[in-house]
Amino acid sequence: MRTSVRFALGVQYDGRAWHGWQSQPHGRTVQDILEAALAKFSDAPVRVTCAGRTDAGVHALGQVVHFDTDAQRQLNGWVRGVNALLPESIAVSWAMQVDAAFDARYSATARTYHYVLLAQPVRAPHWVGRAGWTHAELDVEAMREAAQYLAGTHDFSAFRSAECQAKSPIKTLSLAEVAAHGSFVVLTFRANAFLQHMVRNMVGALIAVGRGKQQPEWIAELLQGRDRRACAPTFMPDGLYLARVAYPPVFDLPRPAMLADVFPGFGEG
Repeated sequence: MRTSVRFALGVQYDGRAWHGWQSQPHGRTVQDILEAALAKFSDAPVRVTCAGRTDAGVHALGQVVHFDTDAQRQLNGWVRGVNALLPESIAVSWAMQVDAAFDARYSATARTYHYVLLAQPVRAPHWVGRAGWTHAELDVEAMREAAQYLAGTHDFSAFRSAECQAKSPIKTLSLAEVAAHGSFVVLTFRANAFLQHMVRNMVGALIAVGRGKQQPEWIAELLQGRDRRACAPTFMPDGLYLARVAYPPVFDLPRPAMLADVFPGFGEG
């Protein structure tokens, strides 16, 4: 009798073609497509658990999933073999057998997101779906100042979707960074966990500051007020990337691709 073992996979995807991560009846999600490829490769149904659910149009450089299987395959087969069954917009970047105690979601200690924003008067067709866009000139220094109010442990109710099912709005943001790269602005956020639409709502608020509609101190007022209606509208998903998921060193997982690997010159967040 074969013994079931647990594997972890690193997964990258271009979110433009998919209706988010989480499985849906129509089957047009990253989870649905990945599970179908894994099932075909292993000749058995496979159910995966991910580190972080992403919305429609959101991308991943370093998504992590785990699954249990009794299929006996070469380790590199879980990369090359599964990729042969996936569309070009989804790819497994690495595979590891892990201890049964590993959980892609609950073992994670931090998640890092990048938002790539193009700030120029006219949209760039080749960046549609890959970067957010604002036609207005941005005051990046004001955005940096405003972002610092987000760092730390706060009640992020003002940045939370009405549909969010998280038990608590209190999260710890260890990094809130704004970096300019020519016509691009890259916003990087790292936290123990995020609320639904939290990153896109923070981006929308920081853009309001960058455009001079609000002062940097407005971010502190939003946090204190805890009122989603007072915040900026949820910004477009196009430029959002789940970049990295951190785990305790004992699991020794491979390092994910960085933003600079996809967009040379942006550096690492």
